[in-house]
Amino acid sequence: MSQRFIFDASILSSVVGGHSAIDIPKLNVTSLEAASAFLLSYGFDISQKTDQEKLAHYHRRALVLMVEKLGFNEAEIPEQFRDLKALGDIRNLLIFASSSDPQQKEMQRWACAIIRCMHVFVHAENDLFSSFAEEIQSQILTPFQDCIVYDGNTHRTFLKDPNSGLDPIELLGFEVKPFKTSSSTVIKLLAKPDALAMKIFDKLGVRFVTRNLFDTFQVVRFLIKENVMSFPHIMPDQSSNNLYPVEVFMQVCDELAQRLDTLDEKSIQAAFDQKLQELGDQVKFLRKENTFSGTDYRFIKFISRKLIHIKPHGGKEAFSFFYPFEVQIMDESAHQRILSGPSEHQAYKERQRGAARKRLFPEPMS
Repeated sequence: MSQRFIFDASILSSVVGGHSAIDIPKLNVTSLEAASAFLLSYGFDISQKTDQEKLAHYHRRALVLMVEKLGFNEAEIPEQFRDLKALGDIRNLLIFASSSDPQQKEMQRWACAIIRCMHVFVHAENDLFSSFAEEIQSQILTPFQDCIVYDGNTHRTFLKDPNSGLDPIELLGFEVKPFKTSSSTVIKLLAKPDALAMKIFDKLGVRFVTRNLFDTFQVVRFLIKENVMSFPHIMPDQSSNNLYPVEVFMQVCDELAQRLDTLDEKSIQAAFDQKLQELGDQVKFLRKENTFSGTDYRFIKFISRKLIHIKPHGGKEAFSFFYPFEVQIMDESAHQRILSGPSEHQAYKERQRGAARKRLFPEPMS
């Protein structure tokens, strides 16, 4: 057979067919020399001790994730893969993942599963945040935190700019989202075939909880008007709003602005509720699809970017880059649904874990 017409269908499909490399059923690395060349192209020089240590680190991270987070039994994993001394050389993992020997089918599948985990860890832990975490967090979060005012006398929290004429907005809560760990990022990337590490935009974020629906939109207005964030840096395809449609909100505001009677919070909320009832099924919400998220999770969410400025020590030239962050805003009723339904959040995580497990072993385990 002429070698001229022999192609690797899996790799070709990954490169120009739109399929993820994670979903390739097996590799095509048949010698230690080929493994060295593969790793060098990937980004690791196996002849360098530091790179050997990095690969060993990702190997350990993969095993821990599979056992402690994804629920695989450690005894299921072939002993040769649990200990690098038993494996002899990390490159042998690539060779096992390339085997076509029917008697090594299970070894081949486990090798592929471990490599898939390692691959995602490499991408999750080699972004700008890993090098500039302190600067990124400070420059993104400080403008938000500077506007949060706590009144010790009344024990109430407000969104307020001391230098602004805007009325303060009372908040029921302000949270800095816990930094998304590498393990949770890896599970998310494994669970969603179309996800990429560079497209994980919610590693860092804040959440506002307001007293009512109207205040959620007041928070948005405040953040832009007071230049806490810059709206041109919003990523429009990442926005979600299943709390209240913008167009309908603006209609109600126009109607309320024409009224001469005094409007309290209850009557304002009633006007918004009535409009939704009138529109019925015509109402269109903006919801970015998430197959793992529950339908009761109602909020305004958007991803913005901050231009981060880095000034290296030692007189090196300063440089800048954009880094994304998430803003969530919800009213009290939406927040209460979250607090009263921890089982729903747990179910969300279980759905993610199940999808990640399946992605590691695309065929049924024997």
